[in-house]
Amino acid sequence: MTFIFALVGVLGVAASGPLIAAFPAVPALSMALWRNAIGTAVMAVPALLIEPRTFSRLKRRDWGWSALAAFSLALHFAFFMNSIRMTTVAAATALVCLQAAWIALFQFLRGAKYGWRVGLGVFLAFGGVVVITGLDVGSGTDALLGDVYALIGGVLAAAYTLSGAKARETMSTSAYTTACYGMTSIMLLAMCLIAGVPVWGFDAKGWIGILALAICSQVLGHSALNHLLTSLGPLTVSTLILLEIPGAAILAAVFLGQVLPAGTVIGLVVILGGLFFVVRGQGRILAVPRVADPEQ
Repeated sequence: MTFIFALVGVLGVAASGPLIAAFPAVPALSMALWRNAIGTAVMAVPALLIEPRTFSRLKRRDWGWSALAAFSLALHFAFFMNSIRMTTVAAATALVCLQAAWIALFQFLRGAKYGWRVGLGVFLAFGGVVVITGLDVGSGTDALLGDVYALIGGVLAAAYTLSGAKARETMSTSAYTTACYGMTSIMLLAMCLIAGVPVWGFDAKGWIGILALAICSQVLGHSALNHLLTSLGPLTVSTLILLEIPGAAILAAVFLGQVLPAGTVIGLVVILGGLFFVVRGQGRILAVPRVADPEQ
C-alpha cells in the first residue's frame, strides 16, 4: 500500500503543471481559487466527523500560523500557476521546486549547521536555474518572466511549508488543511475580484479542468503524500516529491507535446540532482537552536 500511496502522490502533484497548461481558457487565479475551495470542502468532512468542535477549540496561535501559511499559499498559486502559462511546464515545476533549497537557506540563516551535501546541493540547484533562465532569455520576454514568477512561487512555497510546520505542531492534518485551504480560498477570491478575473461562467471543458486539478493534485496528490509522512517520514517524502520535476516534464511532453531543448533538459537534471543533495543533506543537520514560541 505504501508504494500505491507514493505513486498516487507523485503522479498527483506532477499532474498539476500539465493540467494548468492544458486548460488555458480558465484564468490561473480562478483555477487556484476553485482548487482550494474544493480541497477545503473535502478536508472539512474528516475534520468535523472526527471532532465536531475542532475549529472552536483552535487557539489564536493556530489561526495565526494557519493564516500566514494561507497568505503564502495564495500568493504561491498566483505566481506559479501564471508561470505555467508563460514558460514550459518542466521549467516552471523545476524552478518552483527550489523551495527545498530556500528552506535550507532560511534555516541556515537561523543558525542551522549543515554538512557539505547541502552546500553542494544549493550550488548545483541554482546553477541549474542559471542554465534554464539563460536559455529562456532567447525564448522571449514571457518565458523569462515565467521563470521569475516560478522562482518567486518557490520562495512563497517555502514560506508556506515553514508556517504550516509551525501550525501542525498543535493542529491535526485535517484541521490545518481545512483552515489553511479555506483562508487561501477567501484570499484568492478577493484577488480575483480586485483583478476583475471571472470566477464563474466557464464552459464544460473548463469545469472539467478545474475538477481534474482539484481532485488529482489537491485532494489525491497532497493527501497521499501527507499520509506517507507518518510511515516514511518527512525526509523520504521530500525526496519523493523531487520526482515531480521529471514527472511533470514527461506528462507535458506526452499530453501537451512540449519538447524541451537539450540545454533545458540539462538544467532540469542539474536542479534535480542539486535538490536531492539538499534534501538528503538536511537529514544530517548538526544543530538547530530552538527558538521559543512567542506565546509560550
